[in-house]
This record gives sequence, C-alpha cells and structure tokens, in this order.
Amino acid sequence: MSEMPTRAQARAQEKSAGPAVRHGRLKRHHPLKALLKIFVAVIAVVGVTGVSLAAYAAVDVVAGVKKSVKLVDTKGNTVTPGIGAMNGAFNVLLAGSDSGGGNAAYGDRGENLNDVTMLLHVSADHKNATVVSFPRDMYVSIPSCPDPKGGSFDAMSRQKINNSLSYGGLACTVLTVEKLTGMDIPYAGVIQFDGVIEMSNAVGGVPVCVAGDIEDPYTGLDVKAGQNVLQGSQALAFLRTRHGVGDGSDLGRISNQQVFLSSLVRTIKSADVLSNPVKLYGLAKAATSNITLSDSLNNPTTIVSMALALKNIDISKVVFVQYPNHYQGDGVVPTTDAAQQLTEALTNDQPVTLTGNTGVGSEADPNAPAGQAPVTQAPAPATQAPATQAPATQAPTAGTGSTGDGSSVTLPSDVHGQTAAQYTCSKPFSG
Repeated sequence: MSEMPTRAQARAQEKSAGPAVRHGRLKRHHPLKALLKIFVAVIAVVGVTGVSLAAYAAVDVVAGVKKSVKLVDTKGNTVTPGIGAMNGAFNVLLAGSDSGGGNAAYGDRGENLNDVTMLLHVSADHKNATVVSFPRDMYVSIPSCPDPKGGSFDAMSRQKINNSLSYGGLACTVLTVEKLTGMDIPYAGVIQFDGVIEMSNAVGGVPVCVAGDIEDPYTGLDVKAGQNVLQGSQALAFLRTRHGVGDGSDLGRISNQQVFLSSLVRTIKSADVLSNPVKLYGLAKAATSNITLSDSLNNPTTIVSMALALKNIDISKVVFVQYPNHYQGDGVVPTTDAAQQLTEALTNDQPVTLTGNTGVGSEADPNAPAGQAPVTQAPAPATQAPATQAPATQAPTAGTGSTGDGSSVTLPSDVHGQTAAQYTCSKPFSG
C-alpha cells in the first residue's frame, strides 16, 4: 500500500495540476446546517460504537436521509414543532404503504394505501410509550387535505382510513388521525416494503413464536411451528400476512404484527444489540434510507432527542393497543366510549392498562421465560361484538400536555393488545 503524501506534497501537487475545470455550478448547501448534521450524527454514533466507525457512519447516514414531507394544520399552515418539544410528551405517526415503492419485484400495485397506520405516544416523563394501531378497514371521516400537486381535496364524511395516503399523501393521513383522536401529531413518516426488509436485516432478524405452521401464498410466508428468526422477505411477509393468521381479517393481522413488534422492541433493547456497533449503525442507516420523513422529523437532532427519550423506557411500559372498534358492514367503525377513554388518556398523558386478550391473531407463549408477566387471555369471541354504539366522531380536542396525574387508565376488556414484555405467539388461520 502506497504511503499517504504529506500536506506539503499535496499542496505542491495541487499547484502543478493547474486550475480545475468547472462543469457547472454545484448546488449550494448551507455549511452550518451540514456541519451540524454531521456533528450530531458523530456524537450519537461515537457514544455507542467508537471513533473508528463514527466518522464513516455519520456522513453515510446523513447522506441517506430521503426527501421529507411537509405537514400542515387544518388551515393549510406548515406545522413547525417548538424547539423544546423533546423535553415533554410527543406523538409520531408511522404509515406503512402497500405501493411497493416502485420496486418491480412487487408487481404493479396501482394504489398507494396506508394498510398500516400506527401512532406512537411517549409520555412527558419518558417513562411510558403507547403504540396505537388503526385498522385499515375502519371507516372514518377524512378532512380536507392538501393536494401534493397544489390546491386541496374536499373533505369526505365516511371512508376507510387506508385511503388517506393515496388521497392526499402523508399529510392527509396525519390530518385524518388528528381529526379522529383530537391529538396533535407533529412528526410522521412513511415506510415501504423494502424499508421493512432492511430494518429487519439491520437487527439481524427478529425472533417470533408461531403456534402452528403458517403458509400464506398471498405474501409468500412459510414458517413452521415454534421459534423462528425472521428477517428480509420473510419478515415482510409475516407483517403483511392476513390470510395466514387468526380469522383471516385485518384485525388478526394487527395482533400478529404486535407479536413481531413486541419482540423487535425486546431485541433492540437487548444487551447484544445495544453493544453491537454494526447493528446499531445498520439500524440507523436502514431507517434514514428507507423511510420518507416529515420535515419536522427529517433532522438528526430531533431523531437523537427522541432516541434518548425512548432509551430508558422499561419494556413493560411499552404498550401496543388496537384502536377500539367493532364490525359494521364491510368494515369496522370506532367504538365510541372505549376510543374516547384511550385518546383522553393519551391526551392527558396517562399510561393505559390492558384487560382484554391480545387479539384473534395471537396467543400467550407457553414457553415464555420464567418470571415474565403472563398475557391476559380472556376468552376470545369468534367475531367481534356487533355494533352497539354510534361511530366515534372527534374526541375532545386537546394537546399533548402532561396535565394528567400519572395514574393509569384501565381500558375495557374488548380492547386488544399487549406490552413489549409479554411473550406471545402468532396463531395460524383457523377458518
């Protein structure tokens, strides 16, 4: 290997080379902003990986950040979170698109539906996190949304929530969930199929328990009963499968996804991942390269602040909950009283306690590690209860303040979910 030239030799070589040829004006980047991004990324990575990896990782992660999306309020004004937002509670929405992101491997999928819509709420004291999954077939009202090409779309009184992404993009999905819950959501992102694959690869796979063999030709999922470490295309197929689990419904898919997500949280929080610089760097790279972020979230300082807020939350305080709903016609509608209990708890910054079972797509893991809290398993009905309540409109408007007294709100037994500390297994389709 040749020796590196000295600084003096490098200057001499520059002079002898003559003036550089200019082929056009390069885009001017604000030097302070670029340096700040690199500096913050270096600090974040050095703290866990060491200097040798940090220099390369910082530049590479910043370069991988995708173009961001502007969020607006109901009047069309740009949402700009306060500088001190991470000092208190915060809400982040993640939409999972079924478009395939233009990857020909998934075929011509046509529509761009948000078949996964999840809202993360982190409490002001950073001791609790609640992840709410909204069923894709849930009928809601969609407010007037900005057209990404200019102008705006008219409001719609009754549409399935998974139409919001194709209707007005990520901003429309955020506005729809804000109208439904009465909560402010200043941060959001959209993840495509390839993003799910890369995220699962970045952590070296996610271990999941399967109560019986699952084979789903629609998604390509093929897993055997017992423990499976899923990554790549099988992780994607597992998260997408509907026909292979529970009763074949989207509600079964949500509880199946919570099996995966709870294990993902345990995996990321495990000593192995937290001490492994390759996995940590890969996870950051996969996230920034495969998720389209809102303007408010497309900032290394914001991401670092969120990571610090989440780092020390006990896994038993990470709650995954299905937004309260019941069947009506060819879809589901919000269950008014339970939905209001949930959203008011989050608005008032109170943790929630689940009393229902984990849902039709999962069950308790009989081989859970000793000492783990048992999963509450009330008898699961064959189908959800018929509609006995009027569809929810908007919950009382409130912000994400910490006005609650910190006491837990107990949700009714027909609200399904689990904590990240609970070990569950995916339940094969039962017909």
